[in-house]
Amino acid sequence: MELRIQILAIVGSSALLFLVLELVRRKAFLERYALLWLLSAVVMLGLSIWKGVLETIAHAVGIAYPPNALFLVAFGFVLILLLHFSLAVSRLSDQSKVLAQRLALVEQRLGDTEAQLSRSRRRIQTTDELEAVDELESLAETRE
Repeated sequence: MELRIQILAIVGSSALLFLVLELVRRKAFLERYALLWLLSAVVMLGLSIWKGVLETIAHAVGIAYPPNALFLVAFGFVLILLLHFSLAVSRLSDQSKVLAQRLALVEQRLGDTEAQLSRSRRRIQTTDELEAVDELESLAETRE
C-alpha cells in the first residue's frame, strides 16, 4: 500500500473516531449506538496503521490491492450498522404503535369520565333547582 493512501486512510479513520467520540461527549449520540461506530472506527484505524495485517487479509480473501480490502471491511461494518439500525427502527415502530393504542384508550376513558361528570353536574344542578323551587313554593304558601 502506498504511503499516501495509508496516510489518507489513517486520517479518515482518525477523523471518524474523533467525530464519534465528540458526538458521544455532546450526548448527541447514544452510547449503545456509538459502540458499533467506535468499534468500526478503531478497526479501520488499526487496519490503516498496520498495513501488514491489511495485506494479510487482502491476500486471504484474494484481493490484489490491499486498500480495496480496507473498503471491504468498511462495507462489512456498514452492513452490520444497517442491520442494527433496522432492528432499532422496527422495535421503535412497534413501541410507537403500542403507545398510540394506549393513548387512544386513555383518551376514551377520559372522555367517558368527563361525560359522566357532566351528567352528574346536570343532576346536581337540577336537584338544586328543584330544591330552590320547593323553597320558593313553601315561602309563597307561608305568606298566603
